[in-house]
Amino acid sequence: MNKLGYNIVIENEKFGVLVNETFMDQVQFKLFLKMVHGCIELEENLSFYNGDIFLVHIPYKVLIDSVVITKVKEVSISEQVRSKIEALVTK
Repeated sequence: MNKLGYNIVIENEKFGVLVNETFMDQVQFKLFLKMVHGCIELEENLSFYNGDIFLVHIPYKVLIDSVVITKVKEVSISEQVRSKIEALVTK
């Protein structure tokens, strides 16, 4: 059984892939996109910490020189379980 995953990639020519994150919750994905868009429009640094394992800080000057790509992809349940296990092992 597959589930929809919402993916965002922020890639910079100099630094490579800065963010490659897949959200399983569409609301969280939309909020993250709005935060990225707000940082670009307001000329602010992109700083985010989910309180657990995901921390990102991208200075504005790097963010505006980056490409932001979003897509919706199917994610298998086994892939979801594997990524959760990997997150627990790396703690």
